[in-house]
Amino acid sequence: MKPRPSTKRWIPWARDIAIVLVIVLLFQWWQTRTLVSGLAPELSGELLDGTKVALSDHRGQPVLVHFWATWCPVCRTEDDNIHNLAEDYRVLTIATNSGDAVEIGNYLAENQLEFPVMLDESGQLGREWGISGVPSSFIVNADGEIESVAVGYTTEIGLRVRLWLAGR
Repeated sequence: MKPRPSTKRWIPWARDIAIVLVIVLLFQWWQTRTLVSGLAPELSGELLDGTKVALSDHRGQPVLVHFWATWCPVCRTEDDNIHNLAEDYRVLTIATNSGDAVEIGNYLAENQLEFPVMLDESGQLGREWGISGVPSSFIVNADGEIESVAVGYTTEIGLRVRLWLAGR
């Protein structure tokens, strides 16, 4: 029979895990520190197809507000997640500093993506929401309040869970 490992062996592991967790949480806080919180700023304009849209039109259900760019490799990795979410949830994406409607339309067609897109050619909408990097995702609950934020790659399941929780 083997002797049981001493609990002293687990102390360095627990310490290392705690350190990594603190670093990850500090990094997440640093990335999201400039993003808006509380009641979501009004967001209105035209989608690529010419449809008028406003975030306030989505009151009563949670919505994902997603800032992205065609030149962003992380955004490209996340595109399919957003495409899949748009089939089941309300999604409003903002293509920031990515070109005009023709360029964005071509990008969506080439990548077989379908989700509502507003243009933010100058980055003004991004500045109003405190965006310092893309992708940046906001879960806005049924009352129009920002319930969660994420900067960088976010999994589809992570976004689905956040949207589900926002809708409860």
